[in-house]
Amino acid sequence: MAVIQVTSREFREKQASMFALADKGQQVVIRRRGKVSYMLTPVYDDDFVLSPEAEKRLEESRRQYREGNVTTFTTKEDLNRFLEKL
Repeated sequence: MAVIQVTSREFREKQASMFALADKGQQVVIRRRGKVSYMLTPVYDDDFVLSPEAEKRLEESRRQYREGNVTTFTTKEDLNRFLEKL
């Protein structure tokens, strides 16, 4: 299977077809300014399996959110003051 290489400009112009190729298993490499390259790879739900501890912490966070036990900030300054107190 050949590697398909495109510039970032070509990728933007042909984005839908590049995603379709990656979905079919083709390797798509996007070059950016000739210095850095990126590989387009599909990501599926089962690619990110959390540990049981992480799942438990995530569910606890969701419960706290549902119950309104959250801290919100309306300005960057409020957030910075909060973080400085930690």
